[in-house]
Amino acid sequence: MLNEKLKDYNIILASASPRRHAFLKSMNIDFEVRLKPVDEIYPKHLKRTEITDYLAKLKAEALKDNLKPKDILITSDTIVWLKDKAIEKPKNEADAFRMIKSLSDKTHEVMTSICFTQNSEQTLVNTTTKVTFKALTDDEIWYYINTYKPLDKAGAYGIQEWIGAIAITNIEGSYNNVVGLPTHLLYETLNAIVEDH
Repeated sequence: MLNEKLKDYNIILASASPRRHAFLKSMNIDFEVRLKPVDEIYPKHLKRTEITDYLAKLKAEALKDNLKPKDILITSDTIVWLKDKAIEKPKNEADAFRMIKSLSDKTHEVMTSICFTQNSEQTLVNTTTKVTFKALTDDEIWYYINTYKPLDKAGAYGIQEWIGAIAITNIEGSYNNVVGLPTHLLYETLNAIVEDH
């Protein structure tokens, strides 16, 4: 299995997200965490997965100079896309309310890019999941924000929390992608990378 193939490699995850850490652990992948703050600013003309591709590569840039030959650095970025624009993390509770209100009774897309960086090469993959919310009342939105404090999440919600249980009527694509990492894509790509060597 993959963990056996990876035993000669050092997997480095550049993410502080507890959800991403839990996913790699659940896949039996040994990894270390390395963090370097990056200003997540992208050119305004970019759209959809162009944004997440750009930011995943940008995060790798900050750490790639210290990589050893058997290191594989994993960086990723997720956005919520609605009405032709990216919805990022909310600045405060009022912003979170506005975001969730805009998702209510609509279908939005969650896009994630994963960048695998080695000494001599880089592989970039991405995927999109469509998520449909029922019409939410203001009371439901405020209850969620006050109880779960989703200020660290793109689109101001976590699908694995209360709001996912009560609001989501349809999902097309990877559920784990909406939580924060398309694990099937991570698995496939890591397998392909180590088999090529």
